[in-house]
Amino acid sequence: MLELRGLCKYFHTPGGMFSSDRKPIRAVDGVSFKVHRGEIVGLVGESGSGKTTLARVVLGLTEMTAGDVIIDGIDLGKATRQDMKKLHSEVAVVFQDPASNLNPRQTVESSIMRPMILHKVPKEEARKRAGEVMDMVKMDRQYLESYPHQLSGGQLQRISIARALALQPKLMILDEPTSALDVSVQAQILNLLLDLQDSLHLTYLVITHDLNVIRYISDRIAVMYLGKLVEFGPAEEIAVNPAHPYTKSLMDSAPILDPELRCREKKLLTGDPGSLVKIGKGCRFCDRCDFCEDHCRKEEPKETDFGDGRIVFCHHPLIDVSAPAGTKDAAV
Repeated sequence: MLELRGLCKYFHTPGGMFSSDRKPIRAVDGVSFKVHRGEIVGLVGESGSGKTTLARVVLGLTEMTAGDVIIDGIDLGKATRQDMKKLHSEVAVVFQDPASNLNPRQTVESSIMRPMILHKVPKEEARKRAGEVMDMVKMDRQYLESYPHQLSGGQLQRISIARALALQPKLMILDEPTSALDVSVQAQILNLLLDLQDSLHLTYLVITHDLNVIRYISDRIAVMYLGKLVEFGPAEEIAVNPAHPYTKSLMDSAPILDPELRCREKKLLTGDPGSLVKIGKGCRFCDRCDFCEDHCRKEEPKETDFGDGRIVFCHHPLIDVSAPAGTKDAAV
C-alpha cells in the first residue's frame, strides 16, 4: 500500500550576513520500508528524529528532496493532477490535537461534510455519509449539531477519525492519536481504531511516543534516529528483543505494566540527540552508544537482515535469538 525508497527531505539553514553557505538539515535521510495492505506499522523515535516530516512528505504537504514515495501504485514524484485527486481521497490523516483540527465556528456535521463537499459529493449524500461515519466511531448522531467546545477530548478524537473516514480512505496516517487523552480514553480510541481497521480493511501508519501503545496496536515497528531508519521488523520481536542499542534504550524507557517483568534490568538512554547539521560519516548514534568503536565513527552501518522482515542498521547488533517471545496482551 505504501513504499518508501531512499526517501530524503533536506531543509537548509539561512546563510549568514557575509556568507552564502547554506548547510543542509537532513530531517529524513535515505529511509526505505514498505507498509503492506491491511497492515499497521508504528513509527517511533525521539523528538526530532524525522517522524512527522516523513508523514508530511507522504501526505504531499512537504516536497521530498530525493527518493520515491509510492502509494497504492502511484509514484508521488510523478503523479498527475488526476492521480493526486485520487490520493487525496485514498489517504487520510488524524492529527495529534483534535481540538485544534476542527473549526470552532462549524458544527460537527459541517466539519465531517466539508472534505466530501470539496470532492464534489452531493450535499445530501454527504449528510447521509456523516451520519454513517458517526455510527462507525460509536457516537450518537445527536452530536452532529454540536460545536467542538461542547465535546470532550475523547469525543473530539472520535470526530476527527469520523472525518478521516468520510471519503472511505485506504491508508490512514495517525500522528500521536492518543497523546492528548487520558489513559482510559486512550484504550477506547485504540480499540476503536483496531475495530475499524479490521472491518474496513484499512492500512495504518501510526506515529507515537508511547511505546506501550505502539506495541499494542502495531504489526511491525519502524524506529528512526536523526533522520535514519535504525531498525524495522515485527512489533513483538522488536519490543521483546531489540537489536539496535537505540531501540533497546527506547524500550527500556517505557513504563513496564506487567508486574512480573518489573524486575528486569533497564539501560536508560543518556545524553542529547546530535545535530542534524553537523553529521559525521559514521553511525549517528555513536556518541550515545556503549558499544561504539572507532570504525563506528568512520563507517555508516549497513543493513543487516535477520529474516522475517527484521532488519537493523548497526555494526554491533544486540539481537538474541534465545530471548522469549512476548505477547501484545502483556503490553496493555
